[in-house]
Amino acid sequence: MQKRVFLATAALATFALPAGLALAQDNSFKIGLILPMTGQQASTGKQIEAAARLYMAQNGNTVAGKKIELIIKDDAATPDVTKRLAQELVVNDKVNVLGGFGVTPAALAAAPIATQSKTPLVVMAAATSSITQASPYIVRTSFTVPQAAVALADWAPKNGIKKVVTLVSDYGPGIDAERFFKDRLTFNGGQVVDALRVPLRSPDFAPFLQKVRDIKPDALFVFVPSGAGAAVMKQFLERGMDKAGIKLIGTGDVTDDDQLNDMGEGALGVVTAHHYSAAHPSAANKKFVEAFEKANKGMRPNFMAAGGYDGMRVIYEALRATKGKGTGDDLLAAMKGQIFESPRGPMFIDAQTRDVVQNIYLRKVEKKDGQLFNVEFDVIKDVKDPGKAK
Repeated sequence: MQKRVFLATAALATFALPAGLALAQDNSFKIGLILPMTGQQASTGKQIEAAARLYMAQNGNTVAGKKIELIIKDDAATPDVTKRLAQELVVNDKVNVLGGFGVTPAALAAAPIATQSKTPLVVMAAATSSITQASPYIVRTSFTVPQAAVALADWAPKNGIKKVVTLVSDYGPGIDAERFFKDRLTFNGGQVVDALRVPLRSPDFAPFLQKVRDIKPDALFVFVPSGAGAAVMKQFLERGMDKAGIKLIGTGDVTDDDQLNDMGEGALGVVTAHHYSAAHPSAANKKFVEAFEKANKGMRPNFMAAGGYDGMRVIYEALRATKGKGTGDDLLAAMKGQIFESPRGPMFIDAQTRDVVQNIYLRKVEKKDGQLFNVEFDVIKDVKDPGKAK
């Protein structure tokens, strides 16, 4: 407890320094990425770090006269650790920007530190709708789960899917997915006949999937965090649910590009809604995928990589726009309203909500050149977060 009080006091003392004093003594610009490099969400950390380093390799490590320094910290998606690391990065390392955040509880844990220190915090992964409301210094470059869930709930009833069971991980984004999918499906004349929630830590999908098989809905709608999709797919197929006529649909986490090829041909035909696919047919994305795979021994970028790559762009452009003036409020103002072409397609940062506005694509798993891909077949343009769109 004494250590925490000391850190908080030290933090306040540091934050009270005259604006720009520390920066005047140091020509570096430090970006502290807090990522789950170990544990259940390790694939998220791996993808975001790889994307951040690729962006730096392509765009140099000097912007507006400042030398960019990237500091990576592993929180294993544990909020208490996230909070401690965020405080250490701000107080000891004097980072100019915080970024990363693999899961919602981690982003929420760091939010008060961003507010207190006036440090911009760029969320590159976590996807609960409310995150940007936790601090006025949060900017998001990933996505929100409701963006994808609503798009899929619009598509399903038009394609013979009226009776659905939802299966989600029991934490912020999963509850968002369940609520927004159900509300929109019901509005469109469909029905959610059961809503199942699986523990986030050490999930066992088997008993839940057996229950779904007994109910025999038209489809099972799934949200699980990045990295868990393969386990759901494996158990879905092992129980012969596809052969029983139950379709598997979900947000793009379920057919994560990072794992898709390992899921096997049982994944063919699965329909998801999401903001990024490695198969997105734009010149910018083809260039991104090729460079990413070349830099990472053939690893395919997923939607987390897109969030990390675009997060670095938002930081770089804010530093450039402020002509190297690295104070938090100036950087934050320069992040708001940025519009650009991402590997995912066109996107922008809403100046009011500080959240991402982007295209959401409907995709089907297909085989191309011997590999499995999420192939886009429809698009809903410029989707705001439904949780804030009203």
